[in-house]
Amino acid sequence: MGKSILIVDDDPNLVVSLEYMMRQQGYQVRVATSGGNALLAMGDCAPDLVLLDVTMPGLSGYDVCQKVRENPAWFGIRIIMLSEKGRDVDVNKGLAVGADAYVTKPFSTKDLVEQVARMLGG
Repeated sequence: MGKSILIVDDDPNLVVSLEYMMRQQGYQVRVATSGGNALLAMGDCAPDLVLLDVTMPGLSGYDVCQKVRENPAWFGIRIIMLSEKGRDVDVNKGLAVGADAYVTKPFSTKDLVEQVARMLGG
């Protein structure tokens, strides 16, 4: 079975693009459109990696990342935060709550695919 990715973003156009790209790389992909739904999806079946938008209604990406890092059952999950917020303070906050990487939008899809592959040992 291939590695699994959970895409968490409320932008349907970006979700479709990310989902397509990751499936093309052979990953199993699930989607959540809110932070709350992401945590529910992870409770059902923990992914290997989460592509996590920062700005969402309800729980923010920062909140979700922090909750993932507080749960010992989710210890090995890699998290790449995606955000249009690219100031140093935003990036530092993402890394401080436990993100493995912070990528600002717009981003190079090729670079993101390579970063995912590196994190998942591909």
